[in-house]
Amino acid sequence: VVMATKEPHLPYDRPKLSKALDSSGEALALRDKNFFSVYDIEVLTEKEATSLDCPSKVVTFADGQTIAYDKLLIATGGKPRPCTSPGSDLQNVCLLRSPVDGNYISQQGRGKNVVIVGTSFIGMEVAAYFAGKASSVSVVGVSSTPFARVLGEQVGGVLRKMHEDKGVKFYMNSGVTEFKGIDGKLKEVVLQSGETLPADLCVVGIGVTPNTEFLSSSGIEMTKGALDVDKMMRTSQEDVFAAGDIAHFPLPMAEGEKVTIGHWQLACAHGRCAALNMLGQGVEFNSVPFFWTMQYGKSLRYAGHGAGFEDVVIEGSLDDMQFVVYY
Repeated sequence: VVMATKEPHLPYDRPKLSKALDSSGEALALRDKNFFSVYDIEVLTEKEATSLDCPSKVVTFADGQTIAYDKLLIATGGKPRPCTSPGSDLQNVCLLRSPVDGNYISQQGRGKNVVIVGTSFIGMEVAAYFAGKASSVSVVGVSSTPFARVLGEQVGGVLRKMHEDKGVKFYMNSGVTEFKGIDGKLKEVVLQSGETLPADLCVVGIGVTPNTEFLSSSGIEMTKGALDVDKMMRTSQEDVFAAGDIAHFPLPMAEGEKVTIGHWQLACAHGRCAALNMLGQGVEFNSVPFFWTMQYGKSLRYAGHGAGFEDVVIEGSLDDMQFVVYY
C-alpha cells in the first residue's frame, strides 16, 4: 500500500483544525509513524499528483516520478474557495486548509481585529476560537442568519445569540466589496453596505471546490468537478475508485440519488467501502451522513441529508440549548 500526499504531515484529523487552530500536524495525527511501518504502508509526503494515465495505470507526480498501480483510490478532498474581491491578495487574508494555515491564523489573530467571511461551520468555529482571544471578532455572511440554509432560521438564531453573548459581532445579508491594506498588509474590510471594518486578519470560509484539476485528461466522468462513482465507489475508469469530498455517489437514504457531501464521517465510510471493493469483496456503500460541531462547549450533531426543508419540528428548549430538531 502506497499513500501519497502533497502535505508534509502524516494523515491527520482535519476537522479539528478550525476548532484548535494552534494544533500541530503531529498533535492532530490519526496514527503515529510506527503504525504505518507495522502495517507496511508507505507514506510519501510532499508528493503532489499532477496527472493520471488510466489505460497505462500510472500516476505522475510534480517531482517527475511516476508510480504504477493495480488499484487506485483518489481521495484528494476539497480546497477552500478563495474570495475574489479586490485586495484579496493582501497579507493576512487567509484560507484554512492545513496546520500551517491554522498556526499562522492563530498567531496573527490574538489580540487583533479579526474578520471572518462566511457563516459556514468553518467560519463559526474560527469565530468561537477567537472569542476572548482577539480584540474584536466580526462575522460577515450573505444570509440573514448563520447556518440558515442547513439548520433553519430558529436554530441559526440561537447559535448566533450564543456567539453574540461572547462578543462576536455579525454583519448579515452582506458581503465583501474590497480589502484595503497598507504596505501590502490588510487593514480594513469594506462591506457591500459601505461599512468598513478594522481588520488585522481576515479568514475566508465560503466553501470548497474539489481538488481534481489534475484529472482533467484522465477520462474519468465528473459532475461539477466531483468524480462520479457507483455503489461500490468505482469511477468510470477500471480499477480507479474515489472517496470523500470529491466523490459524487449514490446515497441509499435518498433512494440512490447522487450527491456530493463533505463530511469527515462519510469520507471514512467511503474509504472503507472502496478498500473492500479494491479487494474484490463486492460491498455496496450504505451509511447515513453525519457531522458535528463544537462551539463554546456546546455540541451540535446532525444526521441525515436534506437538500432543503419545508417544515421544522422542535422538541425541547432552544433557549436552554437542549433540543432535537426534525427537518
